[in-house]
Amino acid sequence: MKVSEMIDWLEAHYPVSSAESWDNVGFLVGDDSGEVHHVFLALDLTDDILTEAIRRGADMVVTHHPMIFGGMKKINNHDFVGRKVLKLIRHQIPYYAMHTNYDILGMAQLSADYLRLTDIRILSVTKEDGGHQEGIGRVGMLPEKMTLKECALFVKESFHLSDVKAYGDLDREVSCAAICTGSGKSLLKDVLALGAQVYITGDIDHHTGLDAVEQGLCLIDAGHYGTEYIFMEAMKKQLETAFPELEISCAQVKTPYTIVI
Repeated sequence: MKVSEMIDWLEAHYPVSSAESWDNVGFLVGDDSGEVHHVFLALDLTDDILTEAIRRGADMVVTHHPMIFGGMKKINNHDFVGRKVLKLIRHQIPYYAMHTNYDILGMAQLSADYLRLTDIRILSVTKEDGGHQEGIGRVGMLPEKMTLKECALFVKESFHLSDVKAYGDLDREVSCAAICTGSGKSLLKDVLALGAQVYITGDIDHHTGLDAVEQGLCLIDAGHYGTEYIFMEAMKKQLETAFPELEISCAQVKTPYTIVI
């Protein structure tokens, strides 16, 4: 099939118009007139991951986070992003990114499903049309009431993580949870307004953690990567169902940091 046909399918299911205005999603590098036989999925397009995609014979790369975010006035081998753009072009690999449009239309519900939440509501509405709402994050009821410590262990197990960080009294019981994958500290007011007792997200800084606890909210920092790597397997299943003739593969699941103890 043509690369352009794959792009049409992606944008029919996850329209770029659903992305946040500051985001940079869609067809970012390459020629969409060629054929695609092997789609390689990753959370981020680092040089190591691009090398892996080339080694595995991919002829299209799709990531969650866009490799190109701001404007580029020069594309050359003197810049680490420029080098990757050149590498994609040299190997004739089209590159597509689906970030906040997937956060809104895919990742939000997917993450709630990982936690088996019920009575689910949108955490932060980004679009409303004729009574239909879209938005980032979800709020719902946990499978059962549990302590913050038990909830942290539940999140760790549900997302198959090596570690999580918890802010708050570990013995406090919680039953209503909010989740926003990636970096969700900007939605703290929404979480509090909807009455969640514990908020699961990533990239929690020192002051955000302290401020949340001061306002009666427990936090579980499961990491940016830890809450979003699920994009790869979910998209793999969708593409395999839609295009059984294509080879679909994923980057190795590997956290970008090492905990030293």
